[in-house]
Amino acid sequence: MIDNILTVFNNLRIQDIFDILIIWIMTSVVLIWFKERASRFVGIGIGLLGVVYLTARFFQLYLTTVALQGFFAILLFVLVVIFQEDFRRFFEQLAMWGRLHKKFFEKRPVHQAAETIAQAVSNLVRKRIGALIVIKGEDPLGRHLNSGVPLDGRLSQPLLESIFDPHSIGHDGAVVIEGNQVLQFGCHLPLSRDAGRFGKLGLRHTAALGLSERCDALCVVVSEERGTIGIAKGEHLRELANAAALRVELEAFYARKSPKRKTRPVVHWLRENSREKIIALLLSCILWIAFGYQSESVQRDFTVPVEYMNVSPDWVIEKPKITDVKVIVTAGQELGQSHRIK
Repeated sequence: MIDNILTVFNNLRIQDIFDILIIWIMTSVVLIWFKERASRFVGIGIGLLGVVYLTARFFQLYLTTVALQGFFAILLFVLVVIFQEDFRRFFEQLAMWGRLHKKFFEKRPVHQAAETIAQAVSNLVRKRIGALIVIKGEDPLGRHLNSGVPLDGRLSQPLLESIFDPHSIGHDGAVVIEGNQVLQFGCHLPLSRDAGRFGKLGLRHTAALGLSERCDALCVVVSEERGTIGIAKGEHLRELANAAALRVELEAFYARKSPKRKTRPVVHWLRENSREKIIALLLSCILWIAFGYQSESVQRDFTVPVEYMNVSPDWVIEKPKITDVKVIVTAGQELGQSHRIK
């Protein structure tokens, strides 16, 4: 078997290398996405079934192969229905990745917004005023927001404190910030579907967690009852010690959103999530051997004359009715090329 595998790779064409590289990049993206999502265990289960299918195909287990092919066809439809939110977010992120290349050539802005938000939150905590602030990441937010009032104003500490003043009509909703701009206020966010794992939560905390489950935004929550600061990010909710800790989180978030120009972005990409990329490379090679390897047969037809050899002298051969025959030669593509069947 090892000899067969070595033979396969010895016959690699430049097209095959590009084929494997493209599948490797796509598989890496999917594995990294599954790693960051709650549905990663579903991905592991599908991967195990895929291993069983490839094994059955390799050992020519016909019934198992046919059964799994039918199962995968049904499973694809079920996954689209059950995880439609995850798939929608994945394709939204895929569409947004086209903008990432521009970041390597943009001047990194000075994030005064982090200091402004942290100071405003500190004052709100001191006054025991509840607040919910959403800092937009790369993912679109429009379909997750309801009842928001457009503002498009420059971010400032007095503006934030006035919006969350208990006498303001929009103080119960969320404020959406992008960069140094306040886009909307009074927004209603989707509630978390799995808030129970964090214990008893208030409405603001549940809404912040709900949005973090659907996009990459950073949500800052101020509890008017306990006077605490919490952040929701990446489907997780945690409490911070003070406004200084919040400022650190905000600066890190802005730094990830607008990174410094990297001199070697490809090398940096290779170093991140290296385990998933190695697994993706192995999977790509296995998939190429199982499905992409050009193992079609080469068939050639030859018409050759009939000749009688080593005939006994006692035999008399009358004029044969068949003077030539058609010979069909079938061989593997590599064998056919190496022996130049013509």
